[in-house]
Amino acid sequence: MSGTVIRREVQIDTGAGPLEGFLALPAGGQSLVLFAHGSGSSRFSPRNTMVAGALNAAGIGTLLFDLLTADEHRIDEFTREYRFDIDLLAQRLVDALDWVKAQPDTQSLHLGLFGSSTGAAAALMAAAERPEYVDAVVSRGGRPDLAGDALPLVAAATLMIVGGEDHQVIELNRAAAANMRCDPELQIVPGATHLFEEPGTLESVVALAIDWFQQTLRDD
Repeated sequence: MSGTVIRREVQIDTGAGPLEGFLALPAGGQSLVLFAHGSGSSRFSPRNTMVAGALNAAGIGTLLFDLLTADEHRIDEFTREYRFDIDLLAQRLVDALDWVKAQPDTQSLHLGLFGSSTGAAAALMAAAERPEYVDAVVSRGGRPDLAGDALPLVAAATLMIVGGEDHQVIELNRAAAANMRCDPELQIVPGATHLFEEPGTLESVVALAIDWFQQTLRDD
C-alpha cells in the first residue's frame, strides 16, 4: 500500500520542556507507531528513519521524536547521564502517548511502539503504564530485561527481533519473555549482529515489524 503521506514537525510537551519530532500520517491510515530509539540516538536515527519510511509506505503512521529535550541532549553529549535513564525515557514515551491522544488527527488511531536497544525497555515500561493506549510493541535488538518489574504488566502484543549473531541479547530477550504474561514472540534474524548492519538484515526487521503491526493495530 502506498499513497499520500502528510508529514509535519511537532513539539511534544513535557514537564522539562518540549521534545522535537516528525509525525507522518498516511492518508486513510488507522494506526500510528511511536519510535523509542537507543542510547545516544535521536529522531534523525538513520535505521529508524528507514523503518518509519517502510511503515508509511505500508499505510502505518509514525512518530519519530527525541526522548531528551534540547538542554538534556547537550548535557548528555558530555555526561551520558540521561541516555541510560530508562525510567526517564519511559516517562517521555508516556508523555508522547498522552500527547498523541490529545491531538485531533491522531487521537483515534491504534497505537504501537517500536523500541531499539535501551529504547525497547522504555517502550515496554510505557506500554505497561498506558495499557489502554498501546496495542502492540516491537523490539529491535532490544534490552527488554531492563524493563524489570514492568514486564509482567505489559498487555500489548509484543514481538522481539534479535540478530542471530547477537548471542547475549538473544538470551536476555528469552529471559525477559519468560517474565511476561502477554506471550511475546521472539524472531531471530539469521546472520545479523546487534545493529542489523549486514546486507538484507534490516529489511528483514522491517518486514517482520510491518506484518506484526498490520496484524495487531486494527479494528477487531
